[in-house]
Amino acid sequence: MSRRSSVLRYVVLGAGALAFLFPFYYMVVGSLQESPDPTPAGAFPDPSNLTLDNYADIDGRIDLVQGLVNSGIFTGGVILGTVVFGVLAGYALAVLRWRGRGTTFALALLVQVVPFQLLMIPLYVLIARDYGLADSYLGMILPFAINSTAVIVFRAYFLQLPRELFDAAAVDGAGDLRTLWNVALPLVRPVLLTVVLITFIGPWNEFLWPFLITKDQSMQPLAVSLANYISNVAASAANPFGAVLAGAVVLAAPAVVLFIVFQRYFTSTNIDSGVKG
Repeated sequence: MSRRSSVLRYVVLGAGALAFLFPFYYMVVGSLQESPDPTPAGAFPDPSNLTLDNYADIDGRIDLVQGLVNSGIFTGGVILGTVVFGVLAGYALAVLRWRGRGTTFALALLVQVVPFQLLMIPLYVLIARDYGLADSYLGMILPFAINSTAVIVFRAYFLQLPRELFDAAAVDGAGDLRTLWNVALPLVRPVLLTVVLITFIGPWNEFLWPFLITKDQSMQPLAVSLANYISNVAASAANPFGAVLAGAVVLAAPAVVLFIVFQRYFTSTNIDSGVKG
């Protein structure tokens, strides 16, 4: 590749990165402005106009820390269920031999085309009325605990593992769970982390279901608390625009940090290295 082509590539990639990052930059800058400036000049504010009062104002209205804790518990429970059930189901569909395996996989694919909104009302009746799990973390987590996308992803990666690995484990007397834990999981560790990171975004930003299932403000995730703030309280704030942006920064910060820290793990593994010819 010529030097000119290399320079042009970096210029294009740099311009794309700036265009992608600018909304995040504007959100952070807007959250720090004492007096909002919606004009393009607001992206380069006067230092004397910068303050942390917007964060203090919204924290005094909705308790940012409690909202983050609720979001963390909700998201952590969903991730735990997604990984555990996804690994077990994906392994069973890819490695084990049993009647109805193909039909079960077809049903997992079918679930992909059913919108969650279509199931929301019967789920609410089942969880809130029949199970009595309204205003509880378990009530928020249950509808998302099994993710068919994760099952399909794990199945695809388990299918790539050489069959000789499982045959050798069976010869050594290893059971299915031991083979899964000691042989299969170490070889698909990158996709395990990828599933965790991808799953994180959904429940962390989820609004509609937690909004339906929780009426107690102390139980609501931060996304729901922010929506209630915008609807009911923001108009009475000294700087509603800045306060809303401050809440958005707090909500987005954990996801951004998580992806920055773990982005280098988005790599594939050489699964063939586990087999010696």
